Amino acid sequence: MKKLFLILTHLLVGFIGFAVGIYALPIITAPDAPSSSQVAAMAKNASYQTEFVKHLQDSDFLHQAEGKVTVSDGHITFEGSMSPGPDYILYLSPEFVETEADFLRLKNKMLPVGEVKTFNNFIVEVPAGLEINDFNTAIIWCESFDQFITAAQYK
Repeated sequence: MKKLFLILTHLLVGFIGFAVGIYALPIITAPDAPSSSQVAAMAKNASYQTEFVKHLQDSDFLHQAEGKVTVSDGHITFEGSMSPGPDYILYLSPEFVETEADFLRLKNKMLPVGEVKTFNNFIVEVPAGLEINDFNTAIIWCESFDQFITAAQYK
């Protein structure tokens, strides 16, 4: 009985350590986030402005963002805070989604714009030739875990 207890407690501690590591690693390895003034300078000539909000259908306390988003032909900016996680990708979608199922259903119509490596503010460069007017929604998606983080409709 004592051996079983020791095995179970060691497995539990190992699992907790692994989970904390997965959560902490993106924070530890994240580059410095752009300042609010850097984001504001890039957002000055934006074509669209919207917001990421916390309370979307598939957002939860570990997978959410809140703050101002701007979209222009050159950059997509975010000023706010986001739950940390690995392998976040910013997508543009022709349709608003707020669930993992809808994201996966429409993923072939979406375009990945770039990686999001910071969790308080970001600036993502829009690739040349990408027409932001062909889309209406910005989405943050975790590729590693197929997890919906947030979305904001900009037009």
